[in-house]
Amino acid sequence: MLTAFLVATSLQSQVPPASAPPPPAPAQTAAAERAAAAAESAATAAQEAAKASERMATAVEKLTEALAHPPAVPPAAMPGAPQKGDAPVVPDPWTGAVGLGLISLSGNASTLTFNGLATAQRKTRDWIYAVRAQAVYGRSRLPATETEPERAQVVALGAALQVRGDRRFTEVVSGYLLAGAETDHIKSVELRGLGEAGTGILWWDEKSADGRESFLRTDLAFRFLRETRFQYYPTREDLPDVDLGGPRLGVALRYGISKDVIFTEEAEAVPNVLGDARLLVNSQSKLTARLTQTLALATSFLVQYDSSPAEGKVSTDTALSVSIEVGF
Repeated sequence: MLTAFLVATSLQSQVPPASAPPPPAPAQTAAAERAAAAAESAATAAQEAAKASERMATAVEKLTEALAHPPAVPPAAMPGAPQKGDAPVVPDPWTGAVGLGLISLSGNASTLTFNGLATAQRKTRDWIYAVRAQAVYGRSRLPATETEPERAQVVALGAALQVRGDRRFTEVVSGYLLAGAETDHIKSVELRGLGEAGTGILWWDEKSADGRESFLRTDLAFRFLRETRFQYYPTREDLPDVDLGGPRLGVALRYGISKDVIFTEEAEAVPNVLGDARLLVNSQSKLTARLTQTLALATSFLVQYDSSPAEGKVSTDTALSVSIEVGF
């Protein structure tokens, strides 16, 4: 047994001890350090790129919101806006139109008739001013007969002017004064002067998104007129003058069939309550079609009724006309 222990001890002493792993080479250590540094730099760059992308997305979102909802610019900051101390710029509130219609016939008989119309209106916060003027003239040449030579005859000669001022009490109700003068030689009216005071009710005044207009106003007033009469045709003769005074009911309608086609109606009725029974009724229907922004073609139909006209004259006159209008 001792012999075996000695043999084992001898063999163990002859086995060389295990050697430690060799240290890494210097080149391998430097390569590993560079790889680690590169990986760290790549991670840092990725983080910076992600932050830049986030900032760009935020900027794009803010730009989109700004374009969709632009900030309000104060009037003083707008280019051309009046600054403090400058006189305020007030736009011209006048609107209106000038129209001219002409009818010419030739042949066995020749006729030349024209009518003109001019209107102007100005609106402010508290007042509305309106001016209206119109005129008509017509001349006809009658052919010669066996008993009479060729001759000319006036078939229309008249004019009218009205001025009206409305004082707004509310957006709906206003009080107004109106003054005017008329003449019509064919109807033996030398001069008809009139004055009127009353109230107007604006039922609606709208303009739709597509450009169509809608307007309705009614008037209730008292009118007085003095009519001097003189017979011009066929022979010149002085006639008795007449007065008229009574309530006036008026309607003014403006309706846009489309943006460029407009129908208007103006009608009034005035019964006499100061003397003999008499009734005046006037109605003008008009259809206007815009050709350009300022040029329009208008067709109108006028009806005038007087229950007690001058001696020898009929009670009802009508006129159908076509005219060209220029708006401003």
